[in-house]
Amino acid sequence: MPLFHLILVAMIQGVTEFLPVSSSAHLILLPNLTGLDDQGQAIDVAVHVGTLFAVLLYFRRDMAEAFGGLPRLLSGRADTQGARMALLLIVSSIPVVAFGLILTLTGLVDAMRSIEVIGWAMLVFGIVLFWADRFGETHKTEKDWGLQDAMVMGVWQAIALIPGTSRAGITITGARFLGYGRHDAAKLAMLMAVPTIIESGALLGGEAILTANMGVLRDGAIAAFFAFISALLALSIIMRLLRSISFTPYVIYRVVLGVILL
Repeated sequence: MPLFHLILVAMIQGVTEFLPVSSSAHLILLPNLTGLDDQGQAIDVAVHVGTLFAVLLYFRRDMAEAFGGLPRLLSGRADTQGARMALLLIVSSIPVVAFGLILTLTGLVDAMRSIEVIGWAMLVFGIVLFWADRFGETHKTEKDWGLQDAMVMGVWQAIALIPGTSRAGITITGARFLGYGRHDAAKLAMLMAVPTIIESGALLGGEAILTANMGVLRDGAIAAFFAFISALLALSIIMRLLRSISFTPYVIYRVVLGVILL
């Protein structure tokens, strides 16, 4: 692939993965609206790996604690903060895996990759995000995150398999409805991305790696690097801005783009 195309795909994925505007929708729209070739599954996996490393680095303390608690959790105990965090992240990823399998087995995954679906999802879930952010109460912090909230937010996250929904956006929406503040809702949504990206990468990555040649692997490494840089920048910006502004600018963007697409 041309270097410009790789960088463009990587930056779109990196920036939109953690903003409530849907990375999958923008990656689908790119070839449809520009005439560029579809980047293929291998590059999709590579840019997701890049964003994974970005969130691991940005939330390195939380993730180190969670990974450190895995051995204790595997021994059947969740009596430390790390083991508890690992348990909650795993629980929150169960709905998206189940829903993903259903969509794959029924063939609905490909059927939903249309401009019309993306347009409606952008519009409808943008309005839902605005409602949750505008009228949702704030009486919880990340320390209140428990099994019930993790499962509920996991169900919200599963809705993001509909192109145009936005994994970050819909998970933040669910968290705001549950009573989490903007910053804590965003942080939990970002942490929940880790097991989700790992699981999707494991499902798609094996086939992509086995069928890839050296050229594709080189392109994947380049795309992963630029996705990592852009995702890290996007994470830094949104987490800082959420201390002073609402999600309204993203909602406006979603509504305008949704209307244009429809």
